[in-house]
Formats: sequence, C-alpha cells, structure tokens
Amino acid sequence: MVLALILALFLPAGAACQGMPVYDNTNFISLAKQLIESAKQTAEMLKMVEELNAVREKVEKVNNAVRQYQAVRDITRHNEQLFEMVREDLREVLNSPYIHGDEVETISNAFNGIMENSLDQLDFMGQVLSNDFLNMTDAERLGILEAQREESQKMLADIKHRKKRYDMIISFRKMQAMIKDRKPNY
Repeated sequence: MVLALILALFLPAGAACQGMPVYDNTNFISLAKQLIESAKQTAEMLKMVEELNAVREKVEKVNNAVRQYQAVRDITRHNEQLFEMVREDLREVLNSPYIHGDEVETISNAFNGIMENSLDQLDFMGQVLSNDFLNMTDAERLGILEAQREESQKMLADIKHRKKRYDMIISFRKMQAMIKDRKPNY
C-alpha cells in the first residue's frame, strides 16, 4: 500500500489520466485556409510592387525627357538672344563714329567667334539628341545638355560684357571729343 501511494504521488499527472488528448480538426483546417489566403495576398502584393516599380521607371523616363526638353528650350532661347544681341549690338558698335577703322576687324572677329561657338554648340546638341550618338543613357544625355545650357548662359554673359565694354569705350571717346571740341568761355 505504501508503494502504491508513493507511485501515485511521484508519477506525472499525464500517466494518471486516461488516453491521448483529442484535437479539434476545425482549428487545423481554418489555420490552413488562413495560410493559403496569406500566401495569395503576398503574391498579389509582390505583383503590385513590380507594377509600381515599372510605373516609377516610366515616370523617371518622362521626367528625364521633360528635363531634356527644358534644357534644349533654354539653349535655343539663349542662342536666339545671342544672335539678336550680336546682330544689333555689333551694328551699333560698328556704326559708332568713335570706333577706329583698325578696330572694326578685331571687334567683328570677337563677335563672330562667339557666334561660331554657338553654332557648334547647336550642332553638338543635335548629335547628342539623336538616338545613334554613343548609346547614351538619359542621365548622361541630360548631363551634357545641362553643361551646354550653362555654356550658352556664359556666352550670353560674355556678349553682354563685351557690349558694355565697347559702350564704355565709345562713351569715353565721345567725352574726349566733347572736351577737345569745346569752346573756351573766357
């Protein structure tokens, strides 16, 4: 009897119970359904991520195309301004009576050099924009166009600076002529 009491006290509780536990199969079935539904949602999310990446790439291409268009538009606008300024300013400077005959060729060559550089820039821009040129990416093409835009701005600034300098020379010579030709008041 003592032995039976000791065994009853020291044996685990599961040994004293009767049979194996019974599981509810409906929990396993609902868990499997949830896992399948979760897998479907994950697959749909992966498809959506791929579609969003494709849309992002298309938006980036359009953005690069717009930026290229803006750069080309700015370059052509700058060159139009450059042509107008050279045409008008060169005529004004060369028609001044205060410009000496030997300076006409130097002034014309300076303005013509800027114009030739501008025309070369437009030719190069046309080559960059063509699809056959060096198999460039849009980013590389945009970088070149941005550099061309800055160069056209520098040419505009150079023309303005030269015009201002020639205007100062003309103004100074005009003042010299007025001082030289004035009548004394004594």
